[in-house]
Amino acid sequence: MRPVFVLGCAAAGWFAWRRSAESHVQSAVLLFAFAPFVRRLVDLTAGFDQLSIMLIGPLLFILTPLPSLWTLLSTTDRPRNPWLVAPVIVLGCIVYGAALSMFQNDWFNAANGVLKWAAPVLYAIALQQRVDSSGSLVNALARMFLVVLPLTGAYGIWQYVDPPDWDRLWMNYASITSAGSPLPYMVRVFSTMNGPASYATFTAAGLLLVGFLRPGWQSLVAMMPAALGLLLSLYRTGWIALALGVLFCMFFSSTRKRALSTALGIGGAAFAAILFTPFGDTISTRLESLGGGAEDGSGRERLEEFVTLWNTPDSMMMGSGFTVTDVGVAGAMPIDGQIVASWITLGIPIGLLCLTAYVCAAIWATSAAWRMPTREGVVLGALAFGAILIQMPLTGVSSGEVSVLFWMLVAMACPIDRTTPGVEAPALPLQPAQYRVRGIDPTT
Repeated sequence: MRPVFVLGCAAAGWFAWRRSAESHVQSAVLLFAFAPFVRRLVDLTAGFDQLSIMLIGPLLFILTPLPSLWTLLSTTDRPRNPWLVAPVIVLGCIVYGAALSMFQNDWFNAANGVLKWAAPVLYAIALQQRVDSSGSLVNALARMFLVVLPLTGAYGIWQYVDPPDWDRLWMNYASITSAGSPLPYMVRVFSTMNGPASYATFTAAGLLLVGFLRPGWQSLVAMMPAALGLLLSLYRTGWIALALGVLFCMFFSSTRKRALSTALGIGGAAFAAILFTPFGDTISTRLESLGGGAEDGSGRERLEEFVTLWNTPDSMMMGSGFTVTDVGVAGAMPIDGQIVASWITLGIPIGLLCLTAYVCAAIWATSAAWRMPTREGVVLGALAFGAILIQMPLTGVSSGEVSVLFWMLVAMACPIDRTTPGVEAPALPLQPAQYRVRGIDPTT
């Protein structure tokens, strides 16, 4: 069953890309949100899979645009696209990390690391050739989150109150320690995803997209369970990123009114959750810890990671490659944030180069708020701004589903007709949905 699922993801990706970039983006969000849930259901009946084979499926899904990307890059008369510099630098750093692992004869982790780190970057390069400044792609993403958010939010509430057997099994056997205990009211909600960090990051981004791009009563219905699920994840990085994104949108006329109403709605939802739900004490305690300063155990742990790395004999000058350490083993240091991930994996010189490329890509995406001062451009800029200030220091954005979301939004914020001189349309053939946006009859 597991190999069939992986092959099915690859086939679905091929069909979705042939249909349109919008369909592919929507399907990718759906797959990354629910593939871990399907994996846990299979594990319950077939036994726990330590290698997580089924999670390869979504990564193969986003690699299906590679043939069209190769066709584009093989042309000799294509216009210069300076946006490609940062992704290409990241890909070069990934090659270096894979070489370090192969020199240690760790071929499995080399292949696994390359797949998780490189697939989102390659997908962003392919996607950026299809994105234009009309905003059709980001609106398609918001429509999918309108469906995903209430489902994952409602499931997350159920998971917190009474975790199902498949979630209990996964929590008992997986090495992740941040999900809490597999007991009622003791779970840090991860819903249908791989952990509280990935679920909270997806939910925070989805709330911003739905709140600003899909106004109406439907969005309020979708946002209520999602907001409660985000609170129950107890992932403060997601909370801060969401608040920072709303604050960012207040500085632009196209989103100011919506930002004010969204801020009031989020504040009211948090207040109601604390007063009128049985989870109020847990949420309020976690909120109070935001001002804990030196008493914050999580903050101290992150600072200790830098001290530990600096005090190693060679300060990880060359990096360790994509060698994975099990954080569930006593004494193993966790890896929190893109800075630490780059330092450990690539070493100081190459890690700084890779980190700089990530920051440059996010800065360019943030500038979408000024380059395209529409609602779509401002929201994409807000998400990229939060990635620079909050996500990168505290969450790794280079691997897995968080990386896919990061690079997907960066590509949408830097459309080909705004980054390549003289290009007014996508470099690859227009899809039916893009023809309709322009008011063109595709049959003529």
